[in-house]
Amino acid sequence: MEEFNVMLLRIAGKLSDTDLNNMKFLCQDKIPRKKMETIASPTDLFIKLMELTEISKDNLNFLIQLLQHTQRYDLAKEVKGFQGPPVSREETSEAEDPEEDQLGRAFDIICENMGRDWKMLMRALGVNDSTMEQIIYANPYNLKEQIRQCLREWKKKKRENANVSALIKALEKCRMKLVAEKISDELNLSYGMS
Repeated sequence: MEEFNVMLLRIAGKLSDTDLNNMKFLCQDKIPRKKMETIASPTDLFIKLMELTEISKDNLNFLIQLLQHTQRYDLAKEVKGFQGPPVSREETSEAEDPEEDQLGRAFDIICENMGRDWKMLMRALGVNDSTMEQIIYANPYNLKEQIRQCLREWKKKKRENANVSALIKALEKCRMKLVAEKISDELNLSYGMS
């Protein structure tokens, strides 16, 4: 059970307030309104869902669906990885949109490796300052979440033009070649040093 709890804690730490609100909204038919009002964090939500036997170590389908419906495909994949035997990259590419999967992994790498100059990257991607300020205001003490939410805004705005190569070009433009190389290495892409 301990490993299961550690995984849930890790997932909870990567969820924003917006993600939590969206997940609570999706759980309205499972959790009574009075109890819903007491849920203030993702861990509270997970505890309540475990009490209701909606999620357990052996049944994570509901949690995976919640994460997918809130567009946290990166976390849904992480939960799937916990649920069953590790799947090869070829198998996951067939099951999901490979570009979507790569973009999620690229976002993770950027969030882990981006420093104080992250706003320069967002401007290069076309995320405006007012959007950044709103995101900073909503997540005041969580730099990684600020970066992730800005990347999501970029993805939402650019739609099919939001891809890994566009991210790498923007990183290069901002002279953030180490992060660009890290993404290329992680995703097995050829990276041409310019």
